[in-house]
Amino acid sequence: MAASVPVTCKSGSVGLQGPVALVGGAEWTDGCSFDAELLAASGGADVVVLPTASAYQHPERLVMGAAEWFSSLGAQVEGLMVLGRSDAQDPGMADVVRRARFVYLSGGSALHLRSVLKGSAVFDALREAWHGGAVVAGSGAGAMVLTDPMVDPRGGALTVGLGLVGQMAVVANFGDVDEDAHGEKLHRSVVLAPSGLPVVGIPDRTALVGDGEGNWRVSGEGSVTVFVDGAVASAGLGVLPGPASVPSR
Repeated sequence: MAASVPVTCKSGSVGLQGPVALVGGAEWTDGCSFDAELLAASGGADVVVLPTASAYQHPERLVMGAAEWFSSLGAQVEGLMVLGRSDAQDPGMADVVRRARFVYLSGGSALHLRSVLKGSAVFDALREAWHGGAVVAGSGAGAMVLTDPMVDPRGGALTVGLGLVGQMAVVANFGDVDEDAHGEKLHRSVVLAPSGLPVVGIPDRTALVGDGEGNWRVSGEGSVTVFVDGAVASAGLGVLPGPASVPSR
């Protein structure tokens, strides 16, 4: 299965942070060609995986899958078991994230992930690492939570996210009928979004990648769809804010 041709746009803002990748889902599977690119951009051979969103769904198995996938790319995975709030406040856990060059948030429950990381020492460390040039990736729930606002997985309306990337929201698993059989959640996400706010649909095995300098591109199996004011945006990625436009907290 061939990867999509990367698409790039230029936003007006320029920042110092590292790349950020918002992945639609089905992380660490064939078709996720962008992982090799992100690993190269990190400048290292180690990936810190946070299976927080899958805390109640055998997170150790998820880490093992990530380890197998990145091993094929010549990298090692450290599974950081930040599964609850006390873990997220642990100084040792935060230090691991702070020193990382590539941090990957798995899919699972967006609401659990947000409740564990919001305002935590681990998330502060992740933001610090990112502003120091580290790569940050989130898949499925991980991608949704990294934005602010974020799509509420319970019904498609918008709620508060972690805000690593501001002024946009993400619909993960875009086009997956098992996730949204009748398209109702997608419709609510698009219709209820504030005026001018981009809502980005990202399919599985597809990444929306910001390079930290205001450039966005698409990599992987599929293509993304950008909605603004209830309709598909004709300018596509051109309406997205630069990653540098995020809030400091």
